[in-house]
Amino acid sequence: MSADFLKRLGLFALFFLIQVLVLGRIRLFHYATPLFYVYFIALFPRNHEKWAILLWGFLLGLCIDIFSNTPGLAATSLTVIAAVQPYYLELYVPRDSADNLKPSMLTLGPLKFTYYIVPMVLVYCLLFFSLEMFTFFNAFYWLMCVLGSTAITLVLIFALEIGRRN
Repeated sequence: MSADFLKRLGLFALFFLIQVLVLGRIRLFHYATPLFYVYFIALFPRNHEKWAILLWGFLLGLCIDIFSNTPGLAATSLTVIAAVQPYYLELYVPRDSADNLKPSMLTLGPLKFTYYIVPMVLVYCLLFFSLEMFTFFNAFYWLMCVLGSTAITLVLIFALEIGRRN
């Protein structure tokens, strides 16, 4: 086994445990739930095998679904994000950068990282809560869940990025 695989497996376990044991129990103002595990997919380096990103995303989503009682929601949404991530990352990475560049605030810069992570988290929350509710009958509640969860997830991601930076 390679060191990269073991490191990624450790991150997988860490994100899974944090989400299931801590963050999955938080529901701010009955709307916002931190969905921090999206950051796991965003951390995949440039030119990583696309099938591997899909597999990691599906497995993490499936594990979270099993322990959070959300049948298929996280797996579907995270697999879609994993399918888009390699192509979306290419928009923000300079062509002459290293093939194994890992997206972070340090490597991309604060502005490009913000442009990279905000739409990814927003699309994930849109997919997750649209599948969860499967109706737009209560559009205000759906919108508050999407925006609140996106905001709290981004606060956690940026806090971690700023902490890693220092």
